[in-house]
Amino acid sequence: MKIDIADSKMPKRGSLVLTVADGRQLGSFGQAADKALAGALTRAMAAAPRFTGAKGQWLELLVPGAGLARVLLAGLGKPTELKPAAFEALGGDAVRRLALSGETDLAIAAEVPKGGVLPAAEAAARAAFGARLGSYRFDKYRTTLKDKDKPALKTVTVLTSAVALAKKLHLPLAKLADGVEITRNVVTEPANVIYPATLAAECRKLAKLGVKVQVLGEAEMKKLGMGALLGVGQGSSRESQLVTMQWTGGKKGGKPVAFVGKGVCFDTGGISIKPAAGMEEMKWDMGGAGAVIGAMAALAGRKARVNAVGVVALVENMPDGNAQRPGDVVKSMSGQTIEVLNTDAEGRLILADAMWYCQEKFKPQFMVDLATLTGAIIMALGHEHAGLFANNDVLAERLAAAGKAEDEQLWRLPLGDAYDEGLKSPIADMQNIAGPGFGAGSITAAQFLQRFVNKTPWAHLDIAGVAWSKKDKATVPKGATGFGVRLLNRLVADHYEDR
Repeated sequence: MKIDIADSKMPKRGSLVLTVADGRQLGSFGQAADKALAGALTRAMAAAPRFTGAKGQWLELLVPGAGLARVLLAGLGKPTELKPAAFEALGGDAVRRLALSGETDLAIAAEVPKGGVLPAAEAAARAAFGARLGSYRFDKYRTTLKDKDKPALKTVTVLTSAVALAKKLHLPLAKLADGVEITRNVVTEPANVIYPATLAAECRKLAKLGVKVQVLGEAEMKKLGMGALLGVGQGSSRESQLVTMQWTGGKKGGKPVAFVGKGVCFDTGGISIKPAAGMEEMKWDMGGAGAVIGAMAALAGRKARVNAVGVVALVENMPDGNAQRPGDVVKSMSGQTIEVLNTDAEGRLILADAMWYCQEKFKPQFMVDLATLTGAIIMALGHEHAGLFANNDVLAERLAAAGKAEDEQLWRLPLGDAYDEGLKSPIADMQNIAGPGFGAGSITAAQFLQRFVNKTPWAHLDIAGVAWSKKDKATVPKGATGFGVRLLNRLVADHYEDR
């Protein structure tokens, strides 16, 4: 599907989407379209009393004989409350509504209503971005789809009075969409297709964007003393990998920003095996790694003026005869020992070594890890927010603000010495889960990770509830969400690029 931005002219074919503000207010282009259609839009709104132009309302008209097949009116709500996300939703909703209509051409008039303060160019760029995100489908393995179930849209044209600037603003958003799509793709792929070696191969593809990629195998990790990471993967026939991705778009020698991702390509739970029901979803237990890969692609794609490093720990957690057992003790790269009470609390083990390696090798100015780490975070926050833990208030506040701006919401939860009590082991430096009845599962997991942070400003994002969605949204179709890519990109763009 081709997405373009063009002058506000009445299209001669296909479908047209027009914006309507609260109170049924058409913009100037909408009024011109109504005149060209002999007042059909005004009559349709009058005949539909419940359509007021409120946020999220849609009204569809069939207009045979006018060249156009149909016109859709999209309610934006109050002009003074409009934000970029409204136009992203406009683009995403429009594409999703017409994807299976049989139409091949769609024009979206991204008109800011009178009283709105959003610049016309930004509105158009965001509508094009939303159309791209909302159009995502993963049909790679569908071989019997009938034509009526296949999207027919070939072109989406966003109409605006500020074409040149809108196209300029859309360029970095298109690269961001590329990153989101990469994340959605790798998270959606089944575990017999995406496993440590093949996910490392996906990382290597970023080299074409100028990213330096290095892959460590088990022999190299063993030499580095990564016993925590290697212990998780020892039950799988597939070799574990640690991948680093470096983008040097900032000042030479400048400290990088660092992102670390949990990449459990399939998580059976190991010997502490999960119930069969729903286990197929554990292909997306590498959602944190997927987000880091997508974020690095976005930063490199738009040539961000920053030095950035992504580190992803890639393993399978399988229960064969060589698998790690409950009660085993492993030694991490940091030198600290861990008693493994539950082999299904494996993400924190691979992150322990990945985070330590990241700090030792790259000396970052800050480090953010992303992980589908705990089911407890879903109990606490549902599927609307990711959990945020941090040892640095400034970093936490910047992450929360970036999440709010990009609709990838975070909610900060506490860290504290009292939670360390649950991690005391009778035979090692710590155990990997809190003892019976201790509770606070997401917090104690974060507390565990903090033991592998030096003096680096650090934040942990528990994305278990938001990496995968069972319902559609305008720009986030059901399935892999790509959560984290937009958030990290916004964090860098707002605070860490060289000016």
